Amino acid sequence: MSDPTPVIDDLREESEELDALVAKLDPQGWRLATPAPGWTIAHQIAHLNWTDRAALLAVTDEDGFEGLVEQALAAPDRYVDDGAEEGARLAPAALLAAWRQGRAVLDRALRAAAPGARFPWYGPPMAAASMATARLMETWAHGLDIADAIGVVRPPTDRLRHVARIGVRARDFAHTVHGLTPPAEQFRVELTGPGGDLWAYGPEDAPQRVTGPALDFCLLATRRAHRADLALTAEGADADRWLDIAQAFAGPPGTGRPPKEEPR
Repeated sequence: MSDPTPVIDDLREESEELDALVAKLDPQGWRLATPAPGWTIAHQIAHLNWTDRAALLAVTDEDGFEGLVEQALAAPDRYVDDGAEEGARLAPAALLAAWRQGRAVLDRALRAAAPGARFPWYGPPMAAASMATARLMETWAHGLDIADAIGVVRPPTDRLRHVARIGVRARDFAHTVHGLTPPAEQFRVELTGPGGDLWAYGPEDAPQRVTGPALDFCLLATRRAHRADLALTAEGADADRWLDIAQAFAGPPGTGRPPKEEPR
């Protein structure tokens, strides 16, 4: 993706949609528990704000970002939770204002990035388009947690194309983070977008393939749903194993979501 503008625009739209959801909450609403254990809505927004600011540092101050990496290595089990906890202590209005400011500054920095520039991250280095894609993926995923807490359903949009793309591209990383050797051959991935169009990745004649709704694949890759609850189909042993470990984000995989209980 040579021009990062489209995904940066979509990141802004995704953030604004989530902003509209939390801006109307009262202080008690910000304390609602989300599906992430121990995280309230305030923790979710604090995490997005913290990660936006980390991304800004990666884009504008590589040495400063290396300091964040050292902090992560020093406390890998608490690093993410501590950042969310610190931000969640802010008053809701202050936290919302900080998130708005942080993402606006990051937006400008990504648009001003030099063509071809690559920036450090907790996983592989990323170009501006990939950085914006990663931020959109996280904003969408944590937005799902917030929507679940409030009890609303956010209809999927074509912005999921970015989440699906990073999920497919992270196939080998998902194997590596689980201590597995990535498959040598490419897979074919065919996903049906929210509007009914086909999103396809990989060689058409690949013997191993994954098919299903794009929403389900994105839920799987962000570990917001258990595979057993999704309409995804794998052909081939390696493709089948990938669906058990797929993730679109850097860092450890975490425990993921348990399968839904069968109705009694």
